[in-house]
Amino acid sequence: MDLQVSGRSVTLDDEGYLIDPEDWNEATAHALAASENVELNEDHWKVFEFMRDYYTRSGTTADARFVIKFLAKECGKGTNAGSYLFTLFPYGYVKQACKLAGMRRPRAWSSG
Repeated sequence: MDLQVSGRSVTLDDEGYLIDPEDWNEATAHALAASENVELNEDHWKVFEFMRDYYTRSGTTADARFVIKFLAKECGKGTNAGSYLFTLFPYGYVKQACKLAGMRRPRAWSSG
């Protein structure tokens, strides 16, 4: 399946995840977010930057617990970081955060 973004076609898998994380950019994130009915804010972008940096450094998608630690420490969410992650991505980390950040669907996880 393809998603039209700024006049170009971006290939998605059957679940709507990017086939190639290199296709991700701001316009792609907005298009993916619109398809999930998510209005992106500054904290979404911080999470995306963290996730994409983690992917660049490690070659793997960050586990939700690493994103929660990032939200707690770097974004000042403290003990509310876990619930805040689900405020940002109400259908779950894998279902929305990974998808909107342009990550492939993590194979080992079956739910958000």
